[in-house]
Amino acid sequence: MNRPQPDEFPPFYQKYIDTVGDDVLEELRRQPLLLADLLDKLPEYKHAFAYAPGKWTIKEVIGHIIDTERVMAYRLLCISRGEKSPLPGFDENSYVTESTYSDRTLPLLIKEFEYLRGANLMLIESLTMTQLDRAGVANENAITAKALVFIIAGHLNHHAKIITERYF
Repeated sequence: MNRPQPDEFPPFYQKYIDTVGDDVLEELRRQPLLLADLLDKLPEYKHAFAYAPGKWTIKEVIGHIIDTERVMAYRLLCISRGEKSPLPGFDENSYVTESTYSDRTLPLLIKEFEYLRGANLMLIESLTMTQLDRAGVANENAITAKALVFIIAGHLNHHAKIITERYF
């Protein structure tokens, strides 16, 4: 799958897309294991740790990754299927606030992410190039299905870097 061009997504997402290698599908397949390995090195007492006041805990970060993957995959599904209605944005902070991620165990959250990614990979791998090239509107911005695939991978890369730099 070729990289999306800058006119296929809002500029905000460039930072995510730039973190993705040449083979986005292989990267998407590897990421759950890489995330599990990274988090396995984190001592349990840090699972509820936030690196600064007002910042999310590790469990909340993983929950945010899960929520965002669900939202982006829904957008991917809708746009790839030719949806003409604009898709809504979402407030990531209120999603975390209204979640129960803090009450759950980190291993359970990792398992949930693995299942979610597996299902999303099945969707992504089933799409044709025509479907991936389709454009729609999400959060008041034009975006292609292909760009969403790269954003899904890049969003996890972005947060894995933050976890490494700020939580270890």
